[in-house]
Amino acid sequence: MAVATGNVTEEGKTEIDSGDPGAALFGNFINYYSFNPPENRLSLIPASLLQELGYSSAADRAPFLLLDVGCNSGDLSIALYRHLLGLDEDSCEPGGGGALEGRKQLHLLGCDLDETLIQRAQEGNPFPETVTFLPLDITDRGAREEVLGSYLARYGRPSFDLCACLAVTMWVHLNHGDQGLLELLSSLAALCHHLLLEAQPWRCYRAAARRLRRAGRTDFEHFKQLRVRGVPGIRGHLESRCGMELVHSFGHTAWDRSLLLFQRRSPEQERSSKKVKK
Repeated sequence: MAVATGNVTEEGKTEIDSGDPGAALFGNFINYYSFNPPENRLSLIPASLLQELGYSSAADRAPFLLLDVGCNSGDLSIALYRHLLGLDEDSCEPGGGGALEGRKQLHLLGCDLDETLIQRAQEGNPFPETVTFLPLDITDRGAREEVLGSYLARYGRPSFDLCACLAVTMWVHLNHGDQGLLELLSSLAALCHHLLLEAQPWRCYRAAARRLRRAGRTDFEHFKQLRVRGVPGIRGHLESRCGMELVHSFGHTAWDRSLLLFQRRSPEQERSSKKVKK
């Protein structure tokens, strides 16, 4: 989710330590992108994704809004921003050309619960006019509504065009249980038109719990009670409860995780879906 090995202090803040870098309680690993570089995901995501979603040909010039949940130190956020706009790796100019052909601007908001990581992202941000990094625990409903609502209000928009939630669901699941995971999925579905999701398989849960025990920490509170398992459970909730449908699978990452694109169904599709269920 982020990148910093951390325990939670009595004040509720994440402590950074120099222990096992794979034993982060919330997935907020320090130097995460040194062992899982952005290219592992970007190699699967077509650079033409925005055109394929129909946004580059829109008549209006309203900016395309992208939310990156659990952005860590921002490396993948910036790489994805450049990837979608067709910018060179060293480019610091977000204007004209690229995938959106100057018709729209791409505005990205990256959020993470680890304030230290967000500070790193802010300090290394080459696109401060169009890319924003803010601290946010996405599972905190009040904070979520305040931070994301304020950002969307800036553009007069009710939702994001695309939300990227990459390798985040497991950490929410382990720390907040089945209900916490389902609430996260429901909230993200309500916040966006398209959802790009990478969910960890069950073997990653076992590995995370094992690393935590090896580090001498308390086991994840909900680990043994979890009943929602893997992509089928996540997809089932998004399609049956959240009005979304799977529209594309981009294959598997180098770590054998599925990269899936969901889309919000139109009102007509939703009504038709409900009739079929009856």
